Amino acid sequence: MNRYNPLAPLALIGRYRELVLPLTGRRISARYKGSLLGMLWAVLNPLLMLGIYTFIFSVVFQSKWGLDRGDQLEFALFLFSGLILYSVFSGCLNEAPSLLLNNKLYIKQLVFPTEVLAWVSVLSGLFDLVIGFVILMVFHAVVLGTPSPTLLYFPLIVLPVVLITLGSIWFVASIGIYLRDLGHIVGLVTTALLFLSPIFYPASAVPDRFQAYYTLNPFAHILEMSKGALFYGQAPEPALLGACLAGSWAFSWLGYLWFMRAKKGFADVV
Repeated sequence: MNRYNPLAPLALIGRYRELVLPLTGRRISARYKGSLLGMLWAVLNPLLMLGIYTFIFSVVFQSKWGLDRGDQLEFALFLFSGLILYSVFSGCLNEAPSLLLNNKLYIKQLVFPTEVLAWVSVLSGLFDLVIGFVILMVFHAVVLGTPSPTLLYFPLIVLPVVLITLGSIWFVASIGIYLRDLGHIVGLVTTALLFLSPIFYPASAVPDRFQAYYTLNPFAHILEMSKGALFYGQAPEPALLGACLAGSWAFSWLGYLWFMRAKKGFADVV
């Protein structure tokens, strides 16, 4: 497919599905290979994360979200919903600087489409998101009752995260193969963005004088739409969701174009 086709980033997964899906499955299995509990860690990790953050931010810091029922479990669900969504982006981006260096054998095979490694990374992150989402819905049913039908909007809200993550991986991976210090910079960026996004606090808590700058963060909108759909029964505003989709799509396409232009020199570097 022509790289200049705006659909090229999404078309990759269809064109190379017989390659991407096995690589994703192998990658997920490799995480837990040799461990005593195996794939059970895929469930235990988010459960432990939910418990730790509940204790720190609900008990130690006594954080408040202004909820009608301000108990600890209710706060934890809000916190957890933001973390599992943001973790798709942060987890993939943190490993992006070394993504190509860790797959040198593929790069040296000139016929291997290295651009699909971004999809392998994202699908692995989505695997964790699905497990976290199931856990979230179970606790939601127990603590808050049956979730609103607006949760069906959640996949649409996730799509901008997927596109932003893909674009970021293509940009960072193609630069990281030349600039080995990039991993340290990316780690600082993802940590800063974690606290600059409405995960540990609502977006309304940001002072008015900073709101104009705060809204430049795409996760400010995505995470607020996610909480609205999952907890308040609010459908995303079509204009806002459309803007997020259009902007993230453009970003992923630019990242793809950049990567395809830069990949000619990868074999010489590794």
